[in-house]
Parts: sequence; structure tokens; C-alpha cells
Amino acid sequence: MNCRHCHHPLELVFVDLDESPPSNAYLSRCDQPESSFPLRVLVCTNCWLVQTEDFAAADELFEPDYAYFSSFSTSWLDHSKRYVDAMVERFRLDETSMVCEVAANDGYLLQYVVEHGIPCYGVEPTAGTAAAARDKGIDIVEEFFGVELGRRLADEGRQADLMAGNNVLAHVPDINDFVGGFARLLKPSGVVTFEFPHLAVLVEQGLFDTIYHEHYSYLSLSAVDTVFTANGLTVFDVEQIPTHGGSLRVFAQRSDSDIRKRHQAVSDLLATEQAAGVTTAEYYRGFQARVDAIRDGLLAFLDRADSEGATVAAYGAAAKGNTLLNYSGVTAERLDFVVDANHHKQGMLLPGSRVPIVDEAVLKEQRPDYVLVLPWNLMDEIGTQLRYIADWGGKLVRAVPELQVLSL
Repeated sequence: MNCRHCHHPLELVFVDLDESPPSNAYLSRCDQPESSFPLRVLVCTNCWLVQTEDFAAADELFEPDYAYFSSFSTSWLDHSKRYVDAMVERFRLDETSMVCEVAANDGYLLQYVVEHGIPCYGVEPTAGTAAAARDKGIDIVEEFFGVELGRRLADEGRQADLMAGNNVLAHVPDINDFVGGFARLLKPSGVVTFEFPHLAVLVEQGLFDTIYHEHYSYLSLSAVDTVFTANGLTVFDVEQIPTHGGSLRVFAQRSDSDIRKRHQAVSDLLATEQAAGVTTAEYYRGFQARVDAIRDGLLAFLDRADSEGATVAAYGAAAKGNTLLNYSGVTAERLDFVVDANHHKQGMLLPGSRVPIVDEAVLKEQRPDYVLVLPWNLMDEIGTQLRYIADWGGKLVRAVPELQVLSL
């Protein structure tokens, strides 16, 4: 396989997580067949883009019934509102501006743009989430984004002053086409922001469960700066933010614009990555052993719980949880059920492990001794929500980056 950005041959293996089904391909019945694909991540030693090996096409991963709806996390909604408020103030957006979000999902973010009275629209290829956004009164273009769509929308007079691509840059198989689309749809004076989990945090903390087929790329600022420059965008600022355990918010403008000078924060973070070794092969070696230690820690905990006669359930039917469970070989025989607030997932089964997904009433009825929190990035929100399990002596558990049992 060659690099998706620079086409250099890929030989350096970052991690091999065996085979698993797409992490958001939830099952409707126990006997339903499912496809599994190898989940292997490689590193380009030319441009340093970290990427999954090609096995599954985008239309196999992002089907019309794609079950991830952003609005079910209150902390994510709070984050999105703060983002919109900050962008409106920083870039002086008003009723004469145009905002476009690519991967608008269920309108979780654009609803706050509407509240400001600013014209906006979203691009969202999955039918279920697009319909939910339209129910909020948001105009949605229901297509996959790239150069062709960006050019077409621009020709229709829909160029944007602000474009947002939050938690989508890692999800695209053709990163050059995707980034190039932004360069074509953005106004000459416009700004685009991208948010994505920072590769450096993944490596430093061993967050292997953020690896799954829908994440084609694992991004450092060094790689993103290179990709953007090649596709008509220039990074001018960057912020480190806490979402997903540690993410970057990158600000860019068209390369034919010199309105904004590069902030020192960009140079500083690039230097920090260089010093850490992000552009060296050695940086990526040894990660597999850390992943296996996390897996072994979870299995040891489940063995102890079983020997004690304790019951274990999970909370959050999250994609990262499916990576953890499937690589660890955990099935419904070892995990009674998983609670999720998303009614689109309730009554379904997790892909691979086939653990049943239920609503919170089952948790209160069954009173498990331990609740394994799969979306650990929402630990504070979930811990507050589930504080009542302490009434029966229940405890929360997280497996990544290391096994922790937490009393409430």
C-alpha cells in the first residue's frame, strides 16, 4: 500500500489490532452476519501521515443508518456552543456571513449558528443524521464532501466565511480530495477550522481504542501542515483542546490569502512534535506492547470479577469501546449489557462482541457490581450521571489508558 497523501510506499507498522467489524455497524439480531476487516495502522516515513491499511470502503462504513448522533452528549453540545460563540466573536460573523459545516451530523453545532442569526448550511452524507439536522431547521447537502462538491457549491454562490470540519478529518479515505474541497469552497478571506484527536496524545497515553476503520488517519500537526500546504490551505493558528483525551483545533486560510500571519503557537507545536520524534520511525515502535498490556489488564479484571461472582456491565456503546472489546476478545458471555442514551442504538447489539445495548432503566434494575465506561473521554459526565450506582455498592471502571476501579 502507498500513502494516501504522498503515495510513498508504506512499510512501518504502528499497531496491528487483528480483525474487527466496522465499529459503528450495530447489529439488529443475534444471527445477523457481519463483515470483519483487518485493523492495521501504518506510518508514512516520507510525510509522516499515520493511516489505516486499506480494506474497507467509505460507503461500507458510513451507511445511511449510521448510528452516531452527536447530540446525545451534553458535554459535546456544550463544547460546540462554546466553539460557535468563540468563532462568531473572533471572526466577527454576522447576518451577512455564511457558515458551512462539513460532517454536520444531526445539527449539533449548526443549531448554535442559527441561534446567532447567521446563515448556514451543512454537508452530511448519512441519511439518518441529515434528517435529524433538517428537523432542527438546518439546510443539509446530503453528499460526501470533496473537490467536486466544493467547486459545485462555490459555483452556486455558497462560498463560506467560516467552514468547520470538526472530528471528520480523520474519517476521510482521500484526504487530499477532502482538504482540496475546503480550499475551493472557502471565500478568499474565509477561515476553516478542523478539530481532531492529536496523534501525540494517542501515542503518549496508549489510547489505542481511538483506532477503528472509520478513522483512516491519525494526525499530528506536522502531517496536517504538510497535507494542507499541498492542497491549497495554510495553517495560521492552532489550539490544544481537551476533547477526546487531547485534540487540536487547527485554523487555516486559503494559500492564496495572506490576511493572517502564522501565529507562534504553530511554530511552537511543530517544534515540540519534532523534539518528541514524531517524524522519526523510533517514535512509533513499542506501541504494540503497550496496547497488549491494556488488553491484558482488562481481561485480568474480568477474570477477577468472575472469580468473585461479581456482575459487570458497560456504559456507552461507543466506537472506541468496540475497538477495545473486539481486540480483547470480550463478548456477551463476559459483559452482561451496555447502556446507551441513544435510542437509535437501544435494542441493537455491539458489532463483533454482540453485547446487547439497553436503556438506563436496565442498569437500575440489574444493579451490576461494576460498570465499565467505554467512552472514557466522557468520564466526568458519565460519573455524575451514574452517581446513584454507589447506592448498591457499584463502581465505575475504565480500561484505557490503564485499568482503574473508581468508587463514587
